[in-house]
Amino acid sequence: MAKGKRKVVREIVGGEVYEYVPLGKHIVSAKGVCGGRPTFKYTRVEVRHVLDLLAHGWTIEQIVRDFNRPEIHPEAIEEALRLAAKALERWSLEVGKAA
Repeated sequence: MAKGKRKVVREIVGGEVYEYVPLGKHIVSAKGVCGGRPTFKYTRVEVRHVLDLLAHGWTIEQIVRDFNRPEIHPEAIEEALRLAAKALERWSLEVGKAA
């Protein structure tokens, strides 16, 4: 597989086809879900929303308790943080090359 290319995964969920590109184990991008923005797998909960809650002082435990969904758990939130950090690092490298 070429660098930067990710394979589309197709699953049947709730009797319907669910197509997504895995960004990690728990974070996906699904064309038909939230405009393809990263979400927690099998949900419409956008990663950016959870990151915003963390930025506003929520703890991982508060988020898990408030959402009360099995897909949103500490390991998934920690993965979202790691992916966000990697994205920021890639972005800063691109900006550095352009400067």
